[in-house]
Amino acid sequence: MQMKLGIGAMATAAFLLLIAIPFWVSSPSNVPNIVLSPLFWPNILAVLTGFTGAGLLFMSLRQPRAKQPVHSDVDDKLAAFSRLGVLAVIMGVTLYAMPRLGLVWTAMLVFASVAFLIRTNHPKTALICAVALPLFLYLFFAHVAGVAIPQGHYVRLP
Repeated sequence: MQMKLGIGAMATAAFLLLIAIPFWVSSPSNVPNIVLSPLFWPNILAVLTGFTGAGLLFMSLRQPRAKQPVHSDVDDKLAAFSRLGVLAVIMGVTLYAMPRLGLVWTAMLVFASVAFLIRTNHPKTALICAVALPLFLYLFFAHVAGVAIPQGHYVRLP
């Protein structure tokens, strides 16, 4: 499984770096700071995806071959499709909540709900990240980079 994921991640990174970002992401030539360029972060994420894929591929080649576990197809498929349905509901609620609560508060709720949907082994860490990451990203983009972050109708951040 790690080998397949590694190959997929490396193929995705190559597609992003060679085709998607150069042809579909436009950037003005007079961006004063490279970090604020629309090309910078997609390229960083694509390179990190490639490194992650290479790491997965490397680790899969170092591990001994394991026997395939026997699963019950009916139970696994039912649970998987029910989680997929709940994820679709979460996405729909996200679209509804975004203009009302704002990007930051909605991101917090969605992060926490998806973490509990996938039954994370680290619920405290997930809750801390669900609150801290959107707040730190808001602080960076709104106060350092000067980018307007969508605010909600009910609660507004400073």
